[in-house]
Amino acid sequence: MSDTETLPSIEELKYSACELRRDLAAQGIIISHSQSLERIAHDTGFKDWNSLSAAACRPKDQCPVSKGDLVTGRYLSQPFTATVLDVSAAEMHARFRVTLHFDEPVDVVSFESFSSFRQRVTCTLTPDGRTPQKTSNGAPQLVLD
Repeated sequence: MSDTETLPSIEELKYSACELRRDLAAQGIIISHSQSLERIAHDTGFKDWNSLSAAACRPKDQCPVSKGDLVTGRYLSQPFTATVLDVSAAEMHARFRVTLHFDEPVDVVSFESFSSFRQRVTCTLTPDGRTPQKTSNGAPQLVLD
């Protein structure tokens, strides 16, 4: 989950962790508060509580990713998983320059008789995780999940 608009607030996430801990205790399973926070993070699709809390606290006009994040999405209609290598503010308001390193190279050509693979891409992202640049069919060049 990378869309911070759909994330609950930190208070709601912590309350969910308390509820989880209480429900498990009623079943005889005792876990620490930090373990319940980690479970909430994993259930929400984040690697750990720190990543989830950072995403939940991130203002809506901030970049949807941070350096070192593992992300998924589509680049030129091709699915990818990638690591964020660099993030910087672009000159335009609420736009960010992001460099991604794809786990597996992405074929950026749609012809069957020709291929061209890219493993590293630098693009401009809006806070909703999309590029303002579009392909010929009107879709954003890159979209984060």
